Amino acid sequence: MSRLPDSVTKAISAIEKLPGIGPKSATRLAFYLLNTPNEFVSNLAKSLIDLKKNTLICKDCFSVSDKDICSVCDDAKRKKELICVVERSIDMMNIERAGIFDGVYHVLGGVINPLEHCGPDDLKIDELIVRLKSLVQQDKKEIEVVLATGLTMEGEATALYIKSRINKSELEDKVLINRIGMGIPIGSDLSYVDEATLSRAMESKRKL
Repeated sequence: MSRLPDSVTKAISAIEKLPGIGPKSATRLAFYLLNTPNEFVSNLAKSLIDLKKNTLICKDCFSVSDKDICSVCDDAKRKKELICVVERSIDMMNIERAGIFDGVYHVLGGVINPLEHCGPDDLKIDELIVRLKSLVQQDKKEIEVVLATGLTMEGEATALYIKSRINKSELEDKVLINRIGMGIPIGSDLSYVDEATLSRAMESKRKL
């Protein structure tokens, strides 16, 4: 029985570690890359290295950026007192594509999920509280937080935890807390929701 070259086996093993990629898909991708021109593979490898090397995290919202402050946070026209809390940068990009939000964002970096050993301390929740307290100190009026975590069990639990933290931080009477509303099915991940549905969800947000 023939065996694959070590280089191919290593490539399959590496590709298989990507989310949503099983052994068969990894094998197909490895052989696809093997049969493409060297220039294509070199450009792909360079783009992945540049991805890690040149991508920064915004100091304000913790989204991905090519500068210390992302373009949304740096935009003077955005409402700084209106913060949309999302799980990941990809959720922020999805909302931005829909063109339905004129505030700023706060990227948590995930959701509370004990099964994956991710607790509140692993997320940017403390940083959110600091941002809100800073807005209060600046006498910003009508401070609003839109909790746009996914409508999964973990997303709902994270939203309720954030609400509890805000209330315990003596911000309850100073911050309006809303949750994305109708249009998004229960159990949905925002990164897979279309722009029209996201638009309806933001328009029908409800008080949490």
